[in-house]
Amino acid sequence: MRRKILVLGMTGLLCLGAIAPALASGRPQPGTTQAPADAKALIGRWDITIDENGKPAPSWLEVKLSGFRTLVGYFVGSSGSARPVAKVNFDNGKFSFSIPPQWESGNQDFLIEGELTDAGIQGTITTSEGKKYNWKGVKAPYLKRTAAPAWGKPIALFNGKDLTGWKAVGGKENQWVVKDGVLTSPHSGANLISEQKFTDFKLHVEFKYQKGSNSGVYLRGRHEVQIEDSSPDTHPSSVLFSGVYGFLAPSEINALGPDKWQTYDITLVGRMVTIVVNGKTVINNQEIPGITGGALDSNEGEPGPIYFQGDHGPIEFRKIVITPAK
Repeated sequence: MRRKILVLGMTGLLCLGAIAPALASGRPQPGTTQAPADAKALIGRWDITIDENGKPAPSWLEVKLSGFRTLVGYFVGSSGSARPVAKVNFDNGKFSFSIPPQWESGNQDFLIEGELTDAGIQGTITTSEGKKYNWKGVKAPYLKRTAAPAWGKPIALFNGKDLTGWKAVGGKENQWVVKDGVLTSPHSGANLISEQKFTDFKLHVEFKYQKGSNSGVYLRGRHEVQIEDSSPDTHPSSVLFSGVYGFLAPSEINALGPDKWQTYDITLVGRMVTIVVNGKTVINNQEIPGITGGALDSNEGEPGPIYFQGDHGPIEFRKIVITPAK
């Protein structure tokens, strides 16, 4: 009996010796399943900056776990809306996924490749036109507030006379003018950005658009509330009138139609937004997950300006009043 025990013991030690290197390397053995130890480190939201030949371009990624082992997500580029990612491939700290083009030119899928680093994530993006750029990303801040804001005094961002307090950007000639107390973009051109920056605030905006026109109000310069000639009979969507572009759909399209003055009353606290359209609440204290296409940057934890889109057709604004949190 003692001899049999000795033989069995030696056999067990030999088996352990054979598999020890494999265990040390982290490779799963036949007949077993083993999730990568650091795959969970990729799960979450990431604020990304792409280096487009020396020019920073904002982007955003969210990675989620679907079921037991499949990673899926959403991706926002420098333009367009949030796009679903069917599968994020992950292996030994490196990941990749592809998405089809949206508004971009080119006929190939975008390819995003990256890896986990001590500082966050980094990698490359190959565009639908075949251009390849480097990027880096950091974990997006939660922006959770522990107490209700105390509001300061209202600030009139538009004086009704000129463009004082605003600047035109976007690489196009400034087409914004003030006429009869109305801030007007008569045709597509530059975007308009407030010189002041804000964190949490209440914003009142009065605007008017022409038939078929399109614009938007960017909160902190990063989150677009869509202005578009959408019919009230249209099923609500995040890319239509009063939606937070690509993320949050309004409960209804409470639009009055073209050539009529309308109002947005927007409250933004942390990531939580409430949008009242022409006196009716259509988005009530919902979370904005990340930046939208067209954002100025991806630095979500920083204050940012109010920004009006002027490159999608004629748009007019008059009363623009912001009440910042103290």
